[in-house]
Amino acid sequence: MTPARSLACLALLAVTGCASMAASPPDKPTTAGALPMKLGNFSVSLAVKDLAASRAFYEKLGFRPVGGNGKSWLILRNDSAKIGLFQGMFPKNTLTFNPGWDANCQVVPGYTDVRELQRQLKAKGVGFQTEADETTSGPAHFVVVDPDGNPVLVDQHI
Repeated sequence: MTPARSLACLALLAVTGCASMAASPPDKPTTAGALPMKLGNFSVSLAVKDLAASRAFYEKLGFRPVGGNGKSWLILRNDSAKIGLFQGMFPKNTLTFNPGWDANCQVVPGYTDVRELQRQLKAKGVGFQTEADETTSGPAHFVVVDPDGNPVLVDQHI
């Protein structure tokens, strides 16, 4: 790689905010003594007006259906990218995490339960739009909202 190309790559990393990720290993804790929070499988849930039209559009981008009922919701995948199309189910586009699942929706041994994730976030002062019932076990979810109003759904199915 030429020195000019190396500089261009470093500049791109700095501009995109990836410089810190390139400089440290991905499993390095973000704060002293703390392990990174394991949220599980990630996808973007899109609030769509017309499921069929949205499906046709994303299929042109190479996405293929991998789940859903095809009437009100559909999960699409293109390589490791996953999106959910939800008609009439979400008021806004939502970041979605599924504790206990890997990228192929297979159970991950030793995952952190959604209720424990909720307790950890509460301890950090995070407010909740919806909370998981901590007296239950199994499937549950919570919703937090980032500073810009974007919902983050943590939705455990196991």
